[in-house]
Amino acid sequence: MPLETIALDELYIIGISVRTSNANGQAQTDIGELWSRFFRQNVINQIADKISPDLYCVYTDYESDHTGPYNTVLGCKVPNLQDIPAGLTGITIPAANYQIYTSQGKLPDCVGETWQSIWQNAQNRRYAADFDVYGPEAQNPESAIVKTYLSVVT
Repeated sequence: MPLETIALDELYIIGISVRTSNANGQAQTDIGELWSRFFRQNVINQIADKISPDLYCVYTDYESDHTGPYNTVLGCKVPNLQDIPAGLTGITIPAANYQIYTSQGKLPDCVGETWQSIWQNAQNRRYAADFDVYGPEAQNPESAIVKTYLSVVT
């Protein structure tokens, strides 16, 4: 169950992206490789004006709903999109109302379980942009806490 619903102003994220789909486990493979590439290419250090070291995994540009293709962007929150480094992507997360879910446990399993629950139970989704925030509490992969923000129509 979501902890709360809050209104957020638009956010800006710079990072790397992949187009994927939940069909046949494709997203698990693609997003896993996106994380590997993020660390292998040291993307976090290419984002000079990041607001914090928190990592944002954003799901956006949905073709339809959670069963269709969508983009995943892995990166950091920045104050604006004026200086996007070569090879990286900048996106705007729209201002909206978001339900907040908390995943707790071993990564990436606990986040996957949260999304399974959302896919089975969530109603009134906007399918504009949803995102996971990996902050200081997500540093221990055996006992992480990750917040998921689900855009909703209210």
